[in-house]
Amino acid sequence: MKKNVLIVGAGGVAQVVAHKAAMNNDVLGDIHIASRTVDKCHAIVQSVLEKRSLKTPGVLQAHQLDALDVEATKALITRIRAGIVINVGSSFLNMSVLAACMETGAAYIDTAIHEDPKKICETPPWYGNYEWTHRAECEKRGVTAILGAGFDPGVVNAYAALAEEQYFDTIDSIDIIDVNAGSHGRYFATNFDPEINFREFTGRVWTWQEKQWTANAMFEVKRTDDLPVVGEQTTYLTGHDEIHSLSANLDVPNIRFWMGFGEHYINVFTVLKNLGLLSEQPVTTAEGQEVVPLKVVKAVLPDPASLAPNYQGKTCIGDLIKGKKDGEDREVFIYNVCDHAENYAEVGSQAISYTAGVPPVAAAMLIATGEWDAKRMANIEQLPPRPFLELLSTMGLPTRIRDAEGDRDLTFPDEEAPRLPRRVAAGR
Repeated sequence: MKKNVLIVGAGGVAQVVAHKAAMNNDVLGDIHIASRTVDKCHAIVQSVLEKRSLKTPGVLQAHQLDALDVEATKALITRIRAGIVINVGSSFLNMSVLAACMETGAAYIDTAIHEDPKKICETPPWYGNYEWTHRAECEKRGVTAILGAGFDPGVVNAYAALAEEQYFDTIDSIDIIDVNAGSHGRYFATNFDPEINFREFTGRVWTWQEKQWTANAMFEVKRTDDLPVVGEQTTYLTGHDEIHSLSANLDVPNIRFWMGFGEHYINVFTVLKNLGLLSEQPVTTAEGQEVVPLKVVKAVLPDPASLAPNYQGKTCIGDLIKGKKDGEDREVFIYNVCDHAENYAEVGSQAISYTAGVPPVAAAMLIATGEWDAKRMANIEQLPPRPFLELLSTMGLPTRIRDAEGDRDLTFPDEEAPRLPRRVAAGR
């Protein structure tokens, strides 16, 4: 049984992770938070203490760490005896933190694919360019590495695995729909790291269509859906992490990701992009100073964590899945709805951070208890979805389902669920 958690990162998602880990420290053990900016770690520790989130008396400590330094990360993991590392820092850190985990034997969890700071929207498959190159090494060393354990990627992958396991014989399409119907009251801001946010949308949009990678321009393709709670929403075809693993691990010809954007966001984004201010490549000013335009934009925009106190409204994220069951056409929407104000009251973060931060803690708990201690590298859809979704429902992220029978809470039959999805048993 693995215990003691090291949280890498100190942003809004890390705050959620710290609170939820503290609420379950009877399972997870000591809680440590590390970042280059140790003051942010101390602020999270103080927030956890003020809200009395610790379930039982225990260790809760902050540490200064440059997670790009593999040796320093290894030393910290060893010193605090961390059995599980939850990486919710920048996605530029993934390969360094993963390397430290492989060398120390600690279990690794992240919430997004690694990115090269000098490359945007690389040619698919993104996991194949980075994390998956270490699958054999993880298995040889017996190291558990769970990739993309946020909400999207993460929970939506578990929704897809559950659909394949229980609701369909064959699946024709999975459309992942992500809508934030909330308002933060600022003129313009991003809900997570502006640098990572903009990088997702400035290049080509890669999706899986008719069993092949298809490229589109951002905001080129849109759809409108009548969604639970948040109502009619327009979303745009967007490239995203989970498409890159689901397309490899599920036999589904069409897998797409759709994200909601308001006209104001699109207008500001377009101006910034057309001016060259979203470029990741350095430029030299008239004064001879070299700067990266995207990092300048990040510096002048609000810190996403600062949006939480005034955020109102709800999010709706889920999988719209179409296929056949028992020879009949079937359509199912498996989803979650979160409330910004409720999440802030609980852990001091808005719903975007909450939906990303709760799932990796659930994954850590399943590793700690052994259910997900796979001793290899795996994406979420390669692991049993039922224990994950059942645990999330007790941690603030309940799952609902809408189909021909109505809209209701997701419940599981009393009989034992299969321990592995069909695609794993079949060697896919």
